[in-house]
Amino acid sequence: MELNRFIEFTNLGMSLDSSDIDSLVSEALALECLGVCVPPYWVKRASREIDNHPLQLVTVVGYPLGYQMTASKIFETTKALEDGANEIDVVLNATAFRTDVNWVKIELSKLSRLVHEHEGILKVILETDLWNPSQLKILLKICVDAGVDFAKTSTGYHRNPVSPDLISFLRSNLPLNVGIKASGGIRTKDQAQALIDAGADRLGTSSAKQILV
Repeated sequence: MELNRFIEFTNLGMSLDSSDIDSLVSEALALECLGVCVPPYWVKRASREIDNHPLQLVTVVGYPLGYQMTASKIFETTKALEDGANEIDVVLNATAFRTDVNWVKIELSKLSRLVHEHEGILKVILETDLWNPSQLKILLKICVDAGVDFAKTSTGYHRNPVSPDLISFLRSNLPLNVGIKASGGIRTKDQAQALIDAGADRLGTSSAKQILV
């Protein structure tokens, strides 16, 4: 199994600059990763660096807390797609979910429609540490009903590394046409392989070199 074809090499750090974006793209190309994930501000530059190479360009929307208004997320998403992003990782509005489940479904449906109109992929960052199994099942059904492409585990800001048991739980509660992106504390080859074996379709990590070299 080629681990590199599962990896989105990620740098969403607050201290990065343009040289870090250039390095991320060049290293991802050298490692033959599936994609790179960069902050919205750097999408246009990363797109220029990628040029016509086979590398997916991913960015985040509503990051990292997710409680922006839907209109703001739509604006962010539209701009990211115009700047060259192929995939959008949007943070779930956890505060809305605790109060109005329908609002969350409507927001994700709008974003899904927008991204698909641009032939892109939408992933929803669930921040799984916040939820019990019953809540997670509800969220996964919302993702399916809203037409999203992937459920993603976390922003990486919560403490617990993503586990194979969590991925197995997600896989058992999602249809096969909805992928799973594991993220949060993925730093070793063995860890990456275990997550894939459990059902992960993508791995978001800032440790691609450590895993692959």
